[in-house]
Amino acid sequence: MAKLSPRDIKRKIQGIKNTQRITKAMKAVSAAKLNKARAMLNATRPYSERLYDLINDLAMFVDRDIHPLLKIREEKKIDYIVITADRGLAGAFNSYVIKRTLSDVKKFQEEGKEVNLILIGRKAVQFFKNKGFNIIEEYEDIYRDHMNLAFTSKVGGILAERYENEKTDAVYLINNELITTATYETKVRKLFPIEPELDYTKLSELSRYNIEPSAEDVLEELLKRYINFQLYRALVESSTAEHAARMIAMDNATRNAGEAIKRWTIIFNKARQEAITTELIDIINASNAIE
Repeated sequence: MAKLSPRDIKRKIQGIKNTQRITKAMKAVSAAKLNKARAMLNATRPYSERLYDLINDLAMFVDRDIHPLLKIREEKKIDYIVITADRGLAGAFNSYVIKRTLSDVKKFQEEGKEVNLILIGRKAVQFFKNKGFNIIEEYEDIYRDHMNLAFTSKVGGILAERYENEKTDAVYLINNELITTATYETKVRKLFPIEPELDYTKLSELSRYNIEPSAEDVLEELLKRYINFQLYRALVESSTAEHAARMIAMDNATRNAGEAIKRWTIIFNKARQEAITTELIDIINASNAIE
């Protein structure tokens, strides 16, 4: 590596400072977006969890044959919904989901199961497209304008139709979820079939329920809401975790830039001293030669 002049080092330091200003600004933007996203997440989680509990309770009580979405079949064909971000610069946020997906797909295929992917997020589409995977649907740029119940209703309708017509035997959902402001976790959930854990303490309570107009009509509406809102919650979870991951990544980048500036400043000072010393020696040598 060629030795850098003080001027080149100074330019390098200025470049790092410019980068540091950008990462600092991106951290501030992500922090603001995180606050807004957390408020949305806090409003979403309770409804999602209560809806899941309700569906779980009813699945214990009603005859599972009354609705095709409640039927349990041997898992030969699997739909795997992969949710990533549209953007990068968030550390290992997207790679965690992609690595877990690759691991699960490999495991399913080794068991002789057919795996189909539904990709949500540009990073998932970019990675899995044109690599030999069975891709049913792919969606990009949904967080800015399409992260709403209209979008999840569209995707949910596709999933329900595939399950009802036995094009798939199980639907799994993978996404990142916020744990604390500084941590997130990659989670996999089975969306279909609903397999409730039998809680015999609830059976006596549920047996007193009168379902009107009919169990079929109530389940039809609740299952639609269940699919749509679980997808919506997964998008909100992923979006919130993404802002947190990017805020942390930009904070680390800002601190690393600060450390780099300190190191290069020391190098610059040494190089400047060497240059001054060299100039003094040249002056002395020239003076001695004149004498």
